[in-house]
Amino acid sequence: MKRKIITTSDGSKTIQIEDWNEQYHSIHGAIQEANHVFLKHGLLFYCNLNPVSVEADCHSERSEESHQSMSILEIGFGTGLNAFLTLIEAEKLNLNVDYVGIEAYPVQMEEINQLNYVELISNNHKAIFEKLHETSWEKPHPIRPNFQLEKQQKFFKEITAKDKFDIIYFDAFGARVQPELWTEAIFEIMFNALKENGVLVTYSAKGSVRRAMQAVGFTVERLPGPPGKREMLRATKHSANNL
Repeated sequence: MKRKIITTSDGSKTIQIEDWNEQYHSIHGAIQEANHVFLKHGLLFYCNLNPVSVEADCHSERSEESHQSMSILEIGFGTGLNAFLTLIEAEKLNLNVDYVGIEAYPVQMEEINQLNYVELISNNHKAIFEKLHETSWEKPHPIRPNFQLEKQQKFFKEITAKDKFDIIYFDAFGARVQPELWTEAIFEIMFNALKENGVLVTYSAKGSVRRAMQAVGFTVERLPGPPGKREMLRATKHSANNL
């Protein structure tokens, strides 16, 4: 399928699949969407619920002794934008992150090189952004002392992890073009992969998606969406709800 690089409303670029009229990120702002959905309502929400101490939270500086650890699964590694923003935020907040990115069809470096995330987010992290994409697949790599990345090339239905992750960034292509990725069967895999009290966040707010999440046991919240979108969803795993 034909692909091209486009500029979104906040000036950041993304990849568009022309045959589907579908993008890797919101046309209303790639970076804005990632920060709002995955960082604010995923990473920061989770670490504020699970602080290292009463005094420490995810909006304040931490001491060197106060490390919070978490594991993140990204469904749709794509351009690496979510991983890049998470790495930078983890450095600021003194978090230790094990990050697993799932991608069936990895983006090629010639496309990655046309994106402007480093320029807009942090020129100091240019080598780090490149390293996210240049490291080999199917094995963990220490990208920074506090950030380990493992990229896995597989279909989402092939995930077999159980009670492993604290947070899932569910950033698959939309249900309009790939409805099979937004089913009860897929969300049951996600539910099983999360630890108790783990959270899944996604840009989608479709009623069918919310109902599929609830059907497998998630507690689901509607939240204000990123620019250009009225709502988004956050799902939390509470196994006790199924007893």
